[in-house]
Amino acid sequence: MAIQESARLDGSVQAPARTEPTGGTIITAGAARFLAVFRVVLGFEFLWAFADKTFGLGYATPSARAWINGGSPTKGFLSRVAVGPFESTFHTIAGAAWADWLFMLGLLGIGIALILGIGLRAAAVSGTVMMLGMWAAEWPLDKLTSAGEPSMSTNPIVDYHIIYALALIALAVTFAGHVWGLGRRWARLPFVQRYRWLI
Repeated sequence: MAIQESARLDGSVQAPARTEPTGGTIITAGAARFLAVFRVVLGFEFLWAFADKTFGLGYATPSARAWINGGSPTKGFLSRVAVGPFESTFHTIAGAAWADWLFMLGLLGIGIALILGIGLRAAAVSGTVMMLGMWAAEWPLDKLTSAGEPSMSTNPIVDYHIIYALALIALAVTFAGHVWGLGRRWARLPFVQRYRWLI
């Protein structure tokens, strides 16, 4: 038998436990802490994107195109879509106010949820939908753009949007908000107890 410090699947760390090397699924306390750090780092990625697009911090978005200065967070990306069966659909919604608000609220909500460790199920679902939409906009299945140029796709199926989506799901199913986050307290709130999908 091996003795190791472990974490329950709900994210709470338990005392060193005896486990069979070949039996059961165990998340060690170290793994739970790593997931907590990963959760915060990924949350910062979403919040940074929100801040840069909102205030034009000069990285991906110059100040002149900031959302607060009348710029559109979706117009630049979606108007340049040049691949896939949804190309014209993305061009149509590029710069639409509802698309801007939905995208920006998604970035903000997912970022806050990850950093605080709350609502990780909702963050995983909404983040996965967002990532799949962005995957569809880049449509890595195509080798050529609609203009006949190389699409620069490096993998026809799995790109960074799929990795982000899987990371969000992994953080939700491992209760990563319970370690160094407010996930455990959040889960005890009466309205969260009533609507379990909010965990």
